Amino acid sequence: MTQLQQTYPDPLSVNEVPIQQHFNKGEVTESSTPREPNLRPRMKSDRPSKETDEIKDPAVRIQDLSVWYGSKQAVGNVSLDIARNQITALIGPSGCGKSTLLRCINRMNELISGVRIEGQIEIDGEPLYIDGVDPVEVRRVIGMVFQRPNPFAKSIYDNVAFGARINGYQGDMDELVRQSLEQAALWDEVKDDLKGSGLALSGGQQQRLCIARAIAVQPEVILMDEPCSALDPIATQRIEDLMQELATSYTIVIVTHNMQQAARVSNRTAFMLAQEDLVGRLVEYGQTEQLFTSPSNKRTEDYITGRFG
Repeated sequence: MTQLQQTYPDPLSVNEVPIQQHFNKGEVTESSTPREPNLRPRMKSDRPSKETDEIKDPAVRIQDLSVWYGSKQAVGNVSLDIARNQITALIGPSGCGKSTLLRCINRMNELISGVRIEGQIEIDGEPLYIDGVDPVEVRRVIGMVFQRPNPFAKSIYDNVAFGARINGYQGDMDELVRQSLEQAALWDEVKDDLKGSGLALSGGQQQRLCIARAIAVQPEVILMDEPCSALDPIATQRIEDLMQELATSYTIVIVTHNMQQAARVSNRTAFMLAQEDLVGRLVEYGQTEQLFTSPSNKRTEDYITGRFG
């Protein structure tokens, strides 16, 4: 496997507190906090069976990944396979390297001054961190939705069409915009106002507009960095429902501090933790139901039951 050790010049930048809760028979319950309105836990029937636990054809393979910001190491020797057309959640306390790991998948960390990355990430078996791989093309194949909605100061139509235009899309742009907005469950709400500003939409609509913009460049993987942390419970449910619909066509990786959300929407969950040396490492990774109901590591159990974090 090709390994990378590279230092990148230049700049960019990027949380929520977990709710204390306990988990019983595969369902998420809370020990002392009122249940969030309109948000339901996922049913067992929504989750993959035990027989599907082995990832035979991963969409993304992360091997021995370590990341430094200057002299400070943020992530240490993380390896995991991400299943195709499923939702994988990255959970853990603030500062454990979840967002850093996420941004490595589409090489966004290269935009931060002084970052050094060692290890390798493969998409469909193709290594990303080797000479000759264009980071811009990587970010077309691997889309990103950020913590706070960030629509451009453009019309709804132009927000969705933006990426396709700069990538030289030659097809029917009207149809692409319509399909992308439909996939993002936003078309019916904005179809009569496509020339209106994307900034005039509500927070939840703006986040779905950003998802439509990511979909329009036809990626294979969608990364979501706490996409619901700035949204109200009803908007959160719509995004969660949308994620599950999109997972039939895309591989989704989500960073979340909300363990209820991880339990509701994800097929697999990775728990990361930074200890005394402040380096984030992977503690446990497995199917979500198994990790939340019978974790194999005591530190995982302590975190998901609210003993720390």
